[in-house]
Amino acid sequence: LFRLLLIPAYVMLYLHAETAREYAVAAGIMAFSCLTDILDGKIARHYNMISHVGKILDPMADKFTQLALILCLSDRYPVLYPVLILFLIKEFFQLFAVIVHLRQGKALPGALMAGKICTTVLFTSLIAMVLFPHMPPFAVDLLVLNDAIFLAISFISYVQAYYGKYKKVQDLGTE
Repeated sequence: LFRLLLIPAYVMLYLHAETAREYAVAAGIMAFSCLTDILDGKIARHYNMISHVGKILDPMADKFTQLALILCLSDRYPVLYPVLILFLIKEFFQLFAVIVHLRQGKALPGALMAGKICTTVLFTSLIAMVLFPHMPPFAVDLLVLNDAIFLAISFISYVQAYYGKYKKVQDLGTE
């Protein structure tokens, strides 16, 4: 919940930022959000405090944070629009696949490694774009291309996990 509450704070700070310090504060809030995500996961696993609510809120916080970052940055960097579209297609596909499979009493046993790597890449590059608002266009283009590649790989991995020849969905009772 804390990470979800950080999103409006970040958006307001980023949209009103004018100085390097203000952009750094906005980037710092997102970096703090990422660190709390890592710590939360480690603590939950170490103390066996994994809950069904946490399994829903954690990825939801990731998705909404990524969406907020992409939307805010798209105004400054229109080259991000294809990434935004790919991100939305991927997330709506995953939502659809989750609903379809839950109705069948099935689910993935957890996040895919490709999804975890994609999340890390997106957060790293998007926070860098916030932190360095006057980044040279070629650097932005490279980061955006990198984001698109990792999003595509993650998307394909989830399509295969849900509907591929070696799909990974399991009965809910066997998690």
